[in-house]
Amino acid sequence: MKKQLMRIIIAVVIFIAALIINPYSFGLSLVLFIASYILVGGDVVLRAGRNILHGNVFDENFLMSIATIGAFAIGEYPEGVAVMLFYQVGELFQSYAVDKSRKSIASLMDIRPDYANVKRGDQLLQMDPDEVNVGEIIVIKAGERVPLDGKVLEGNSMLDTTALTGESVPREVSIGEGILSGCINLNGVLTVEVTKEYGESMVTKILDLVENASSKKSKSEQFITKFARYYTPIVVIIAALLAIIPPIVIEGASFSDWVYRALTFLVVSCPCALVISIPLSFFGGIGGASKRGILVKGSNYLEALAKAEIVVFDKTGTLTKGVFNVQEIHPVNMSKEALLELTAYAESYSTHPISLSLKRAYGQEIDNDRITDVQEFAGHGVAAVIDGKEVKAGNFRLMEKLNIPYFNGEVAGTVVHVAIDNRYAGYILIADEVKMDAAQAIRELKDSRIRKTVMLTGDTQSVGLKVGKELGLDKVYTELLPGDKVEKLEEIFTLKSAKGKLAYVGDGINDAPVLARADIGIAMGGLGSDAAIEAADIVIMNDEPSKIVTAIKISKNTLKIAQQNAVFAIGIKVAVLILSAFGLATMWEAVFADVGVTVLAVLNSFRALEVKGL
Repeated sequence: MKKQLMRIIIAVVIFIAALIINPYSFGLSLVLFIASYILVGGDVVLRAGRNILHGNVFDENFLMSIATIGAFAIGEYPEGVAVMLFYQVGELFQSYAVDKSRKSIASLMDIRPDYANVKRGDQLLQMDPDEVNVGEIIVIKAGERVPLDGKVLEGNSMLDTTALTGESVPREVSIGEGILSGCINLNGVLTVEVTKEYGESMVTKILDLVENASSKKSKSEQFITKFARYYTPIVVIIAALLAIIPPIVIEGASFSDWVYRALTFLVVSCPCALVISIPLSFFGGIGGASKRGILVKGSNYLEALAKAEIVVFDKTGTLTKGVFNVQEIHPVNMSKEALLELTAYAESYSTHPISLSLKRAYGQEIDNDRITDVQEFAGHGVAAVIDGKEVKAGNFRLMEKLNIPYFNGEVAGTVVHVAIDNRYAGYILIADEVKMDAAQAIRELKDSRIRKTVMLTGDTQSVGLKVGKELGLDKVYTELLPGDKVEKLEEIFTLKSAKGKLAYVGDGINDAPVLARADIGIAMGGLGSDAAIEAADIVIMNDEPSKIVTAIKISKNTLKIAQQNAVFAIGIKVAVLILSAFGLATMWEAVFADVGVTVLAVLNSFRALEVKGL
């Protein structure tokens, strides 16, 4: 870009000198005009020649070359040089815009780790991340980037997840928690067991998604590509007819006058503004979305999202945290603390998620000396003797098996019934928690003119309806198997308009078929399954439902900018083409209609990168 700028500046200096000298020395000024033209337009003419040899005749290089060489042929030297100068200024702006967009996306490449500290025996070896195997132990020191996905074995620290999620607030990790490659370890030393190979790790997937995003074109971009392919030869034919036919059929018409009009027509007709600015708008939108932790796999999906009418959600892990927690404790003739303690002790040997949630709620060290005679009833619950008391904890089937009367009311969640010495002692309600921003996301989606919000879940009716009511969803379907979800989605498809789109948001392996079937599949990428991320078109890196609203706003903003560029470029060009055909526009107006419109459209495309307020 610096070389291009220097060349333009030198050509401008020579061009101005030629204009000053022209009235006094035609020969010297002509030499300077030619020198300025070769300096600023030589590469364009060479590209046009190479393209013609390769069968690609009708492009902007050909249009610029024939128009400017034609201007020299009819003695319009200053205008010939000026057209090429302004064209190169437009190209410079385009290069700057593309470079800026690429840098916004290329900043993601900084997440690529350079090495991993692998622990082998007493040694710490520095290795390439792609040479480290699953199950190996790595050490991540303060200030280092996490090289591979893994599980923390020792230490606790704060992680900077900005590159993955777009969130500036560090996340705390401790023993037993999973961490993703691409984050930066801010303070403590972490010992981590590798759970995925480098090729399967989060950092590699993100880079692949971003690098391949531009290969899937939006309908707007496909239209512009086809438009330019047919448009350019048509305008060249019209220009040729404009130069030849009027001087023959119109009495007194000047051949040079009509050639000038034809050349002006050619300069105006160059489709640079459309060919450059439309893809650049979508490129900027994808780059801006990545800054906010939203990865879009192609501009076609970004364009489709702007037309979304129905958003369908999975429940667990999407609208809820996917982590069971104790919500309520209902004791009978004892304290809540005592009931929770005895239940946590009885469940202490189990690794079931419900058992883990009870131990987590108890929050104290389990003294195994207090526990004897542990029994597990498959599909029912557990029994243990604690401090001499016979404690049985499980579902309603266990209570019925033991012939113990129990609470049988309607609740939203999983109920653990507890009996002590064969007498009912109460129950503990365990349920998934709704994500903090889920209700806000549904509200904002409705404000964004989404016609319908739906939830599909395999959970019970009581749980599904409770979550649906709490979030304000329009419709909830419960107790669905993965196959049922696809069938239900087919029904929901009939509710949208012909041009409207349906987006599905999920995170699990069971969501992969539905994500693939939807017009736009959106996966929760932080904790979501690999199958869901693979099947999705858009990935939300921090698992926040509110980012779906942000993605829709970015898509609408990007599409609006692309449409503005298309209408502006085509409108100005058509107006000046008509004026030039009637001899009412000079090459200077033609230069504005070509290069000026290109520059303004490119500058407008920059706005797609600005996503802070969205």
